Amino acid sequence: MKFKNRVFGLVGISAKMANWNADFSGRPKSTSNNEIFGSDKAFKYPIKYLWDQEGEKVLYIKSFKEDKNGIKPRSLKERYEYVFDTKLEKKKKDKDVLKNLFSAIDVINFGATFAEEGQNLSITGAVQIGQGMNIYTDTNVEIQDILSPFRNPKDADAEASSLGTKIVVDEAHYLYPFSINPYVYDEYINIIDGFEGYTKEAYEKYKDGCLRGATAFASNSKFGCDNAYAIFILLKEGSKLALPNLVSFITLKKEGDKVIIDCSSLNDLLSESILKEVENIEIYYNPYEVEIKGLSINKAKFMNIFTREVI
Repeated sequence: MKFKNRVFGLVGISAKMANWNADFSGRPKSTSNNEIFGSDKAFKYPIKYLWDQEGEKVLYIKSFKEDKNGIKPRSLKERYEYVFDTKLEKKKKDKDVLKNLFSAIDVINFGATFAEEGQNLSITGAVQIGQGMNIYTDTNVEIQDILSPFRNPKDADAEASSLGTKIVVDEAHYLYPFSINPYVYDEYINIIDGFEGYTKEAYEKYKDGCLRGATAFASNSKFGCDNAYAIFILLKEGSKLALPNLVSFITLKKEGDKVIIDCSSLNDLLSESILKEVENIEIYYNPYEVEIKGLSINKAKFMNIFTREVI
Protein backbone atom coordinates (compact mmCIF):
# COMPACT_ATOMS: atom_id res chain seq x y z
CA MET A 1 0.00 0.00 0.00
CA LYS A 2 1.40 3.40 -0.99
CA PHE A 3 2.63 5.47 1.91
CA LYS A 4 1.57 9.12 1.77
CA ASN A 5 2.94 10.63 4.98
CA ARG A 6 6.16 12.53 5.35
CA VAL A 7 8.05 11.60 8.51
CA PHE A 8 10.73 13.40 10.49
CA GLY A 9 12.55 11.89 13.41
CA LEU A 10 15.52 10.99 15.51
CA VAL A 11 17.16 7.77 16.60
CA GLY A 12 19.40 7.60 19.65
CA ILE A 13 22.03 4.87 19.93
CA SER A 14 24.01 4.34 23.12
CA ALA A 15 27.46 2.77 23.23
CA LYS A 16 29.01 1.49 26.44
CA MET A 17 32.51 0.03 26.35
CA ALA A 18 31.95 -0.44 22.64
CA ASN A 19 32.97 1.09 19.32
CA TRP A 20 29.92 1.97 17.23
CA ASN A 21 31.84 3.26 14.22
CA ALA A 22 35.61 2.99 13.96
CA ASP A 23 37.82 4.77 11.45
CA PHE A 24 40.64 2.98 9.66
CA SER A 25 42.94 3.44 12.67
CA GLY A 26 40.43 1.62 14.89
CA ARG A 27 39.51 4.74 16.88
CA PRO A 28 35.91 6.02 17.06
CA LYS A 29 35.24 8.09 13.96
CA SER A 30 35.59 11.82 14.68
CA THR A 31 35.50 15.18 12.92
CA SER A 32 38.48 17.51 12.47
CA ASN A 33 37.34 19.13 15.75
CA ASN A 34 37.61 15.75 17.52
CA GLU A 35 33.85 15.40 17.87
CA ILE A 36 32.93 11.72 17.83
CA PHE A 37 30.24 10.74 15.36
CA GLY A 38 28.81 7.73 13.56
CA SER A 39 28.21 7.72 9.82
CA ASP A 40 24.90 7.01 8.14
CA LYS A 41 26.53 3.83 6.78
CA ALA A 42 27.16 2.63 10.34
CA PHE A 43 23.51 3.29 11.11
CA LYS A 44 22.18 1.49 8.03
CA TYR A 45 24.36 -1.60 8.24
CA PRO A 46 22.78 -3.25 11.34
CA ILE A 47 19.33 -2.55 9.89
CA LYS A 48 20.26 -4.13 6.56
CA TYR A 49 21.86 -7.04 8.39
CA LEU A 50 18.64 -7.52 10.38
CA TRP A 51 16.55 -7.50 7.21
CA ASP A 52 18.93 -9.93 5.51
CA GLN A 53 18.79 -12.29 8.47
CA GLU A 54 15.00 -12.20 8.38
CA GLY A 55 14.84 -13.19 4.72
CA GLU A 56 14.24 -9.82 3.07
CA LYS A 57 15.87 -8.99 -0.26
CA VAL A 58 18.89 -6.82 0.58
CA LEU A 59 21.17 -5.77 -2.27
CA TYR A 60 23.80 -3.53 -0.68
CA ILE A 61 25.38 -5.84 1.86
CA LYS A 62 28.62 -7.80 1.69
CA SER A 63 28.28 -11.45 0.76
CA PHE A 64 30.72 -14.07 -0.45
CA LYS A 65 31.07 -16.61 -3.17
CA GLU A 66 33.45 -19.48 -3.73
CA ASP A 67 35.28 -20.14 -6.97
CA LYS A 68 38.44 -21.95 -8.03
CA ASN A 69 40.59 -19.24 -6.42
CA GLY A 70 38.88 -19.48 -3.05
CA ILE A 71 36.31 -17.38 -1.21
CA LYS A 72 35.84 -13.74 -2.21
CA PRO A 73 33.23 -10.96 -1.87
CA ARG A 74 30.64 -10.71 -4.62
CA SER A 75 30.77 -7.76 -7.00
CA LEU A 76 27.67 -5.57 -7.35
CA LYS A 77 26.71 -7.40 -10.56
CA GLU A 78 27.18 -10.77 -8.87
CA ARG A 79 25.18 -9.66 -5.83
CA TYR A 80 22.39 -8.39 -8.12
CA GLU A 81 22.25 -11.69 -9.99
CA TYR A 82 22.34 -13.63 -6.70
CA VAL A 83 19.56 -11.64 -5.01
CA PHE A 84 17.24 -11.39 -8.02
CA ASP A 85 18.13 -14.77 -9.56
CA THR A 86 18.57 -13.29 -13.02
CA LYS A 87 21.37 -12.36 -15.40
CA LEU A 88 22.28 -8.70 -15.70
CA GLU A 89 22.89 -8.02 -19.40
CA LYS A 90 23.81 -4.81 -21.19
CA LYS A 91 20.66 -4.95 -23.32
CA LYS A 92 18.40 -5.39 -20.31
CA LYS A 93 15.81 -2.60 -20.15
CA ASP A 94 16.37 -0.02 -17.45
CA LYS A 95 12.83 -0.37 -16.17
CA ASP A 96 13.27 -4.11 -15.64
CA VAL A 97 16.39 -3.45 -13.59
CA LEU A 98 14.61 -0.68 -11.71
CA LYS A 99 11.73 -3.00 -10.89
CA ASN A 100 14.15 -5.50 -9.39
CA LEU A 101 16.03 -2.80 -7.48
CA PHE A 102 12.84 -1.43 -5.91
CA SER A 103 11.88 -4.92 -4.76
CA ALA A 104 14.89 -4.88 -2.41
CA ILE A 105 13.98 -3.51 1.02
CA ASP A 106 17.21 -1.54 1.36
CA VAL A 107 16.84 0.12 -2.05
CA ILE A 108 13.23 1.19 -1.58
CA ASN A 109 14.20 2.76 1.73
CA PHE A 110 17.69 4.11 1.21
CA GLY A 111 17.96 4.38 -2.59
CA ALA A 112 20.85 3.12 -4.70
CA THR A 113 23.74 3.96 -6.95
CA PHE A 114 23.82 1.19 -9.49
CA ALA A 115 26.73 1.63 -11.88
CA GLU A 116 27.23 -1.44 -14.02
CA GLU A 117 28.17 -1.69 -17.69
CA GLY A 118 25.06 -0.92 -19.71
CA GLN A 119 23.17 0.16 -16.59
CA ASN A 120 23.90 3.39 -14.80
CA LEU A 121 21.09 4.14 -12.39
CA SER A 122 20.93 6.45 -9.41
CA ILE A 123 17.93 6.38 -7.06
CA THR A 124 17.57 9.00 -4.34
CA GLY A 125 16.21 7.21 -1.28
CA ALA A 126 12.90 8.03 0.38
CA VAL A 127 14.71 7.73 3.72
CA GLN A 128 17.56 10.18 4.26
CA ILE A 129 19.74 9.87 7.36
CA GLY A 130 22.18 12.44 8.73
CA GLN A 131 25.42 11.85 10.59
CA GLY A 132 25.01 10.64 14.17
CA MET A 133 26.86 13.07 16.44
CA ASN A 134 27.81 11.98 19.94
CA ILE A 135 25.84 14.37 22.19
CA TYR A 136 27.32 13.09 25.46
CA THR A 137 30.06 15.45 26.62
CA ASP A 138 31.92 13.13 29.01
CA THR A 139 32.96 10.46 26.55
CA ASN A 140 36.41 8.95 26.97
CA VAL A 141 38.23 6.74 24.49
CA GLU A 142 39.63 3.62 26.14
CA ILE A 143 42.51 1.62 24.64
CA GLN A 144 42.97 -1.93 25.84
CA ASP A 145 46.02 -4.08 25.22
CA ILE A 146 45.17 -7.56 24.00
CA LEU A 147 47.47 -10.55 24.13
CA SER A 148 47.26 -12.63 20.98
CA PRO A 149 47.50 -16.42 21.38
CA PHE A 150 49.89 -16.52 18.40
CA ARG A 151 53.50 -15.52 17.69
CA ASN A 152 54.15 -13.06 14.86
CA PRO A 153 55.27 -15.39 12.01
CA LYS A 154 57.18 -12.52 10.35
CA ASP A 155 59.50 -12.22 13.37
CA ALA A 156 61.72 -15.31 13.41
CA ASP A 157 63.25 -14.28 16.75
CA ALA A 158 59.93 -13.73 18.53
CA GLU A 159 59.66 -15.90 21.63
CA ALA A 160 56.28 -14.60 22.86
CA SER A 161 52.88 -14.18 21.29
CA SER A 162 52.06 -10.80 19.78
CA LEU A 163 50.10 -7.90 21.26
CA GLY A 164 47.13 -6.09 19.84
CA THR A 165 44.75 -3.34 20.91
CA LYS A 166 41.03 -2.90 21.24
CA ILE A 167 39.64 0.65 21.24
CA VAL A 168 36.24 1.52 22.68
CA VAL A 169 34.45 4.48 24.27
CA ASP A 170 33.45 4.27 27.92
CA GLU A 171 30.07 5.79 27.04
CA ALA A 172 28.71 7.68 24.05
CA HIS A 173 25.26 8.64 22.82
CA TYR A 174 24.89 9.02 19.07
CA LEU A 175 21.91 10.97 17.76
CA TYR A 176 20.81 10.42 14.16
CA PRO A 177 18.28 12.66 12.40
CA PHE A 178 16.23 11.31 9.51
CA SER A 179 13.47 12.36 7.14
CA ILE A 180 11.19 10.39 4.84
CA ASN A 181 9.72 11.75 1.61
CA PRO A 182 7.29 9.09 0.31
CA TYR A 183 6.75 10.97 -2.96
CA VAL A 184 10.34 10.77 -4.18
CA TYR A 185 9.63 7.68 -6.31
CA ASP A 186 6.43 8.97 -7.93
CA GLU A 187 8.21 9.63 -11.22
CA TYR A 188 8.76 5.88 -11.58
CA ILE A 189 5.12 4.88 -11.03
CA ASN A 190 4.15 5.33 -14.69
CA ILE A 191 7.39 3.71 -15.90
CA ILE A 192 7.54 0.47 -13.91
CA ASP A 193 4.65 -1.96 -14.27
CA GLY A 194 2.88 -2.53 -10.96
CA PHE A 195 5.09 -0.12 -9.01
CA GLU A 196 3.18 2.05 -6.52
CA GLY A 197 6.04 4.09 -5.04
CA TYR A 198 7.20 4.07 -1.42
CA THR A 199 5.00 1.71 0.58
CA LYS A 200 3.67 1.48 4.10
CA GLU A 201 5.31 -1.94 4.38
CA ALA A 202 8.72 -0.42 3.57
CA TYR A 203 8.18 2.30 6.18
CA GLU A 204 7.18 -0.21 8.87
CA LYS A 205 10.30 -2.27 8.21
CA TYR A 206 12.49 0.84 8.41
CA LYS A 207 10.81 1.88 11.64
CA ASP A 208 11.32 -1.59 13.11
CA GLY A 209 14.99 -1.41 12.12
CA CYS A 210 15.32 1.94 13.94
CA LEU A 211 13.95 0.36 17.11
CA ARG A 212 16.03 -2.81 17.27
CA GLY A 213 18.68 -2.88 14.51
CA ALA A 214 21.59 -1.77 16.71
CA THR A 215 20.45 -3.78 19.72
CA ALA A 216 20.06 -6.94 17.67
CA PHE A 217 23.46 -6.58 16.03
CA ALA A 218 26.31 -7.97 18.09
CA SER A 219 29.94 -8.02 17.02
CA ASN A 220 33.06 -7.83 19.17
CA SER A 221 33.25 -4.04 18.80
CA LYS A 222 29.52 -3.26 18.72
CA PHE A 223 28.39 -5.40 21.65
CA GLY A 224 27.22 -2.70 24.05
CA CYS A 225 25.61 -0.57 21.33
CA ASP A 226 21.83 -0.37 21.72
CA ASN A 227 18.83 1.46 20.35
CA ALA A 228 18.07 3.76 23.30
CA TYR A 229 15.22 5.92 22.00
CA ALA A 230 13.55 7.09 18.79
CA ILE A 231 11.11 9.84 17.84
CA PHE A 232 8.81 9.63 14.80
CA ILE A 233 6.80 12.71 13.79
CA LEU A 234 4.27 11.49 11.24
CA LEU A 235 2.65 14.23 9.14
CA LYS A 236 -0.85 13.97 7.77
CA GLU A 237 -1.33 12.47 4.31
CA GLY A 238 -0.43 14.94 1.61
CA SER A 239 1.19 17.46 3.97
CA LYS A 240 4.16 19.21 2.38
CA LEU A 241 5.45 20.58 5.68
CA ALA A 242 9.24 20.45 6.00
CA LEU A 243 10.78 20.30 9.46
CA PRO A 244 14.44 21.12 10.18
CA ASN A 245 17.05 18.75 11.52
CA LEU A 246 15.66 17.83 14.94
CA VAL A 247 19.03 17.21 16.62
CA SER A 248 19.30 20.81 17.81
CA PHE A 249 16.00 20.47 19.70
CA ILE A 250 17.27 17.66 21.95
CA THR A 251 19.71 17.74 24.86
CA LEU A 252 21.13 14.87 26.89
CA LYS A 253 22.53 14.66 30.40
CA LYS A 254 23.12 11.97 33.00
CA GLU A 255 21.49 11.87 36.43
CA GLY A 256 23.13 8.98 38.23
CA ASP A 257 22.85 6.01 35.90
CA LYS A 258 19.83 7.46 34.12
CA VAL A 259 20.09 9.14 30.71
CA ILE A 260 17.84 12.21 30.60
CA ILE A 261 16.59 13.30 27.18
CA ASP A 262 15.21 16.83 27.37
CA CYS A 263 12.74 17.54 24.55
CA SER A 264 11.56 20.94 25.84
CA SER A 265 12.73 22.78 22.74
CA LEU A 266 10.50 20.59 20.58
CA ASN A 267 7.51 22.30 22.22
CA ASP A 268 8.58 25.56 20.58
CA LEU A 269 9.07 23.97 17.17
CA LEU A 270 5.82 22.03 17.27
CA SER A 271 3.56 25.05 17.57
CA GLU A 272 -0.20 24.90 17.09
CA SER A 273 0.07 25.71 13.39
CA ILE A 274 2.66 22.97 12.91
CA LEU A 275 0.65 20.42 14.89
CA LYS A 276 -2.29 20.93 12.49
CA GLU A 277 -0.09 19.15 9.94
CA VAL A 278 0.94 16.34 12.31
CA GLU A 279 -0.91 13.01 12.40
CA ASN A 280 0.88 11.66 15.47
CA ILE A 281 4.14 11.65 17.39
CA GLU A 282 5.58 8.39 18.66
CA ILE A 283 8.43 8.22 21.14
CA TYR A 284 10.01 4.86 21.92
CA TYR A 285 12.63 4.52 24.63
CA ASN A 286 14.35 2.12 26.98
CA PRO A 287 12.54 2.92 30.26
CA TYR A 288 15.18 1.13 32.32
CA GLU A 289 18.00 3.48 31.31
CA VAL A 290 16.37 6.50 29.65
CA GLU A 291 13.92 9.15 30.82
CA ILE A 292 12.20 11.50 28.38
CA LYS A 293 11.43 14.94 29.81
CA GLY A 294 9.93 18.22 28.72
CA LEU A 295 7.61 17.26 25.88
CA SER A 296 4.09 18.54 26.60
CA ILE A 297 2.17 17.73 23.43
CA ASN A 298 -1.06 15.75 23.55
CA LYS A 299 -0.34 13.99 20.27
CA ALA A 300 2.82 12.41 21.68
CA LYS A 301 2.65 8.76 22.70
CA PHE A 302 5.41 7.18 24.77
CA MET A 303 6.22 3.51 24.28
CA ASN A 304 8.63 0.87 25.51
CA ILE A 305 11.24 0.38 22.78
CA PHE A 306 11.40 -3.36 23.47
CA THR A 307 7.73 -4.30 23.88
CA ARG A 308 6.21 -1.39 21.88
CA GLU A 309 3.64 -1.08 24.70
CA VAL A 310 2.38 2.34 25.75
CA ILE A 311 4.07 3.64 28.89
